[in-house]
Order: sequence, then structure tokens, then C-alpha cells
Amino acid sequence: MSDTGPVLFVDDEEPLRIAAQQTLELADLDCRCFDRAAPALSVIGPDYPGILVTDIRMPGMDGTELMRAALQKDPEFPVILVTGHGDLELAVAMMRDGAYDFIEKPYAPERLVDAVRRALEMRRLTVDNRRLRRDMAPLIGIKDGLRGFSPEMETVRKQIRAVAVSDADVLIVGDTGTGKGLAAQALHAASKRADRPFVAINCAALPADMIESELFGHEPGAFAGATRARAGKFEHARRGTVFLDEIDSLPLALQAKLLHAVETRSINRLGSHDRIDLDVRFIAASKSDLEAAAARGVFRGDLLYRLNVVTIRMPALAARRQDIPMLFLTFVAQMADRYGQPVPQMPGAVLDAVAARDWPGNARELRNAAERYVLGLPDAADQAAPTAGTLVERVAEHERALIAASLAANAGRLKDTYEALGISRKALYEKMQRYGLERESFTDPEA
Repeated sequence: MSDTGPVLFVDDEEPLRIAAQQTLELADLDCRCFDRAAPALSVIGPDYPGILVTDIRMPGMDGTELMRAALQKDPEFPVILVTGHGDLELAVAMMRDGAYDFIEKPYAPERLVDAVRRALEMRRLTVDNRRLRRDMAPLIGIKDGLRGFSPEMETVRKQIRAVAVSDADVLIVGDTGTGKGLAAQALHAASKRADRPFVAINCAALPADMIESELFGHEPGAFAGATRARAGKFEHARRGTVFLDEIDSLPLALQAKLLHAVETRSINRLGSHDRIDLDVRFIAASKSDLEAAAARGVFRGDLLYRLNVVTIRMPALAARRQDIPMLFLTFVAQMADRYGQPVPQMPGAVLDAVAARDWPGNARELRNAAERYVLGLPDAADQAAPTAGTLVERVAEHERALIAASLAANAGRLKDTYEALGISRKALYEKMQRYGLERESFTDPEA
């Protein structure tokens, strides 16, 4: 069976249930059939990975009532209605009320399979994005490249908060590893579209001969091998956010089509002249200078000026050097937790060496160095000279580094920190005062 969620098929006519189950199982799709609405409704919930296909005309709770009840449980739950010819007008009205699609009887098996596959893909994206938002929720604004309390990072967070409330398209620029993707996720999570899909597209990773189909979708026969209709990634992002990472790698011909999509908020699938309206927000990211690329003729200037309604510039680590020690401590704590190891000793000389490096790979390179440090592998960070001073001074320095690492790992939460260190609250306060450690230096100011 498929690794997608189950299809809930509801129809009071047994021959139709049997035929639908056979059709879907032959297509390698999991199908659960019901002769009444109530048992199917009891299965549906916000995290249910499957979809619903239901006949409209049924005794008791009919298909329209079942659809409304399902959408009350989850407004994004895909519902496909099966309708007779006389119910066509009703089915169209239900599409306006939230139905994903409808199929008119009698239908070809391929029509059912195609509609189900598209709905399952939409459901998978929705569930995956909800899981991503849950994972990101405690970390928005402080995770990885967005963590730090330098003036440069505070400016980035202020920009994100200011622009998130609007629907303006955004261009995020910055070197590799500066957190452009995290900034895009933070923008989406803080926007009114937060409960809708966040569809991230790495333009550089798309196969050259499939880019157009991946973005815009296609109809059967649009090209060799296109045996069925397929929704593109832009359609999957409806009412949500499209994040176009490494947009500078898009071919010029595709840039023209993207410009049309951004300007008109509509697309045409390959092989079709039918317009599909888009309600999405576009966020693009680039590590190269797009204005220079436009001047050289390798990037469309009109597309650049359409996307950069707002531009957010992600600073390199070398430009916010004061954040580097805390980021390194945070990554060390994360990696120690990943490998089930205690946080290793952190002499001050190591932090000095870390802060002195430029880190051209930015947070990504710094995280890799932290991982090597936890694993005990050689790295410039741990090749620093031993700390000079008396035994008392060296013990104090080691204690300060351990407390700082624990504060970083616990995002400044004092209770979690003194419990992790096995000391009292009073002792933690006294040691923080002695070593000049400020709780605010380890917490997100927006938390």
C-alpha cells in the first residue's frame, strides 16, 4: 500500500463502495469504506493524514452535512464530493464552501484516482507544515541563525515583525548560512497565513527539464510521460506562503513566467489555457547580488523590482561578532543533547578563538564546528592555547563557561538551568552575579 494517508470513502450503495475500493487499491492507495457518515466523521481530526470522498445523497447525515462537520474539525481537510448530474449546481456551491473537488457520476476510475492523489498530496503538505510550525514555535526568532542580541539581529527581528502583518512580497538576501530560510519561516509563522501551507522550493535543486511542471503543474499529455494531471507547488501553497530559495538560479525563461504569476496572482498548468487563481505570498531568497545580476542580464530587473517590495538583509557572523560565543555555546549544547553526551568543558580560550574567526560559512559552519567539538574531533576552535592563570582562576573560568552553556541550552530559563546544574536557585544567582552573566543575554527578547 501507499505511504500516504487512508482514503475515507462513504457511500450507502455497496456496489459503489466495492468498486471504489478496488480502484483505489489497484492504484496502491489505502481505502476505508463506510456506508454511513458518522463512523467516517469520528476518524477525522486535525492530524489525520488521509482525505474524505463522500457521496452527496445518503440517508441520515448526507454528504454536504458530513463535509461541513469535517471542516469544523479541520478547515483544511480535503473533501471530494461524489455527485449525480442533478446535484452539479450543489457541488459547485460546496466548492465555494470549502470542498476540495467533486466527481460527477458515472466517473472513470482514472478520474477518481487522480482527484484522490492530488488531495492526498495537499493533505501531506498541510500535515507536514503543521508539524513544522509546532517544531518551530518555541524557536522562532532564536533558533540558529536568528539567535543573537546584536543590533544587527534586532534589526532583522524588527523587520520581520513589521512586514509579517502585511501581504507584501519579500526578498531576503545574505550569504550562505545566515538564516535566510529561518527568516522566511519566521515571517510565515508571524503572518495571518500561519495556519496555511509554507511551501519551500529550492530553485537550484529542481531538475532543469521539470522546473516548469514542478512549479505550475501540468495536464495529461502536456509532455512525454505526463499521463495524468498534476498540481504544481504553487497550487499546493494556496492561501499560504511560497518560499523561493536561491531564486537567482532560475532560468530566464522561467523568470518570465514567474513574473506573470507574481503580478497576476494566477498560473496556467502546462498544456492548459485555464487560469488558476493564486492566493499566496511570495518570499524569495538569494545569496548573490540580484541588482548586479540584472545589470549583467542574467536576472530580470522587472522580476527583482516586483519581489523586493521589502528587502531583509541577513548579516554575516563576522558582522555580528558579539553573537558568536553564545551561538557556539548553544550549538554545543544542542549537539551534546543529540549525541546523549554531557556538555563538554568550555575554556574561555576556546570561546575567544571561536569569536576571533570570521566563519565565512556563517551559522552552518559554526554548527559543524560545535558538532566536531562535542565529538572530540580536531578543530581550530579547540586548538586554542591552554588558559593561563592559577588553579583557582582556571576552575572559575571553567565554572563560568559551564553555567553559560547551560543558560544557553535552556534559553535563559533559570529553573531549568539550576536543576540541570544540580545547584540551588540562590547559588545560581550568586554565581551569575560573580561571573557577570546576565539572564537577558540568553533569552529571546520577544519570548
